[in-house]
Amino acid sequence: MTKQMLVNYIAEETGLTKADATRALDATMKGIVKGLKSEGKVALTGFCTFATQHKAARKGRNPRTGETVTIPARTAVTIKAGAKLKDAVN
Repeated sequence: MTKQMLVNYIAEETGLTKADATRALDATMKGIVKGLKSEGKVALTGFCTFATQHKAARKGRNPRTGETVTIPARTAVTIKAGAKLKDAVN
């Protein structure tokens, strides 16, 4: 499902215009990002939990040349499905 398909679904289910549904979806995504930046975790009970995880710098190898390279430290985002989401797709 693409973002536009999700916007169309939200508009149909809620009676919002597509423009309002787009703004609502964008606001939701911005809220999740803001929560991850400030708290490191966003829990949508029963649906999923977004969390940040620090990845330390490490050594890697360029598979084409075999050269050793340093992979910089970064913050990764993990998503864990909740019980209701797991039950819905099974």
